[in-house]
Amino acid sequence: MVPQAASPEILFERRGAAALVTLNRPQALNAVTFDMIKALSRQLAEWESDPAVTRVVLTAAGARAFSAGGDLRALFDLQRAGRYAAALDYWRREYLLNAQIKRYGKPYVSLIDGIVMGGGVGISIHGSHRVAGDGFSFAMPEVGIGFFPDVGATWFLPRLPGELGLYCALTGARIGPAEAVAAGIATHRVASHRLPELLEELCGNVPVEALLAAYVESPAPGAVCAPQHTLERLFAGDSIEDILAALDAQVAEGGQDADFALAAARAIRQKSPTSLKITLAQLRRGRHLDFAACMRMEFRIVSRLLHGHDLYEGIRAVIVDKDQAPRWQPATLADVSDTDIAGFFAPQSDELVLPDDPALP
Repeated sequence: MVPQAASPEILFERRGAAALVTLNRPQALNAVTFDMIKALSRQLAEWESDPAVTRVVLTAAGARAFSAGGDLRALFDLQRAGRYAAALDYWRREYLLNAQIKRYGKPYVSLIDGIVMGGGVGISIHGSHRVAGDGFSFAMPEVGIGFFPDVGATWFLPRLPGELGLYCALTGARIGPAEAVAAGIATHRVASHRLPELLEELCGNVPVEALLAAYVESPAPGAVCAPQHTLERLFAGDSIEDILAALDAQVAEGGQDADFALAAARAIRQKSPTSLKITLAQLRRGRHLDFAACMRMEFRIVSRLLHGHDLYEGIRAVIVDKDQAPRWQPATLADVSDTDIAGFFAPQSDELVLPDDPALP
């Protein structure tokens, strides 16, 4: 069957028992646009009520990226035009889609063989099955553009082993396929050359779990950012300043963790001070919240951030001008108070309303 496109950016196809989704912006690393979000949400709702569809399979065009995140340039342009309501609607629809995928009533299989970040994580990690190919590379680098890890990261990052989630959030570190499976970011590891064959078999009637079990391979040893006990020791602080102090102390002490601590501290010090403090508070709170509460909290944060400075300065420096030299405001951690951070989490009149669904844990 010829794929049918709601727009050329995202393709939908029925093939046997499977409903196939292809992210189709390889020239933009499959960054997720507003139109893609709306089209995917509508199509998922239609397929969920179709008894002939027994599973959804998500893939991406191009070899470099599954999806490098959201369409940041479009959001930057909305801000320059003063269209804040339109920008906020992007995040509202995106977060509703994340929740829709999490509660989806059929197997939702993402075949990820490339970079998966930000918004690309949001349309994959909440599904039932995340299959990592050889090129799988996960990251949540939002603090580097003056933002915060969203799309449900408040829920899933604190539930990774130890302090791995906080480490990823504060540094933007990338996680490969072996470590992703060990951490639960990915559910299965399949060699890249077998993914086309797996996709074809997923269109049949073999139960998804049994089929994946026939393809899965033991992850080859991969680079590990640091042992779990090291992350738990160095990232246990109650403030960004405490975490940096622990990393600096490890560097001064030397030993096998010194190089890791030095690289982590350098990465953190490049990020937006406001974003760093929001992210720590967000993930600490997220440990104790259900999924719906996490999504409402993310919407509160983004509702405030889009009227601030650092998000657009970060996009300018990384995406628009590409000078890699953002000028954060405030510029230092000391200039960001606890009161400032608390304001991002306060209830608001325009709250995110999620479906009243007991399947959202």
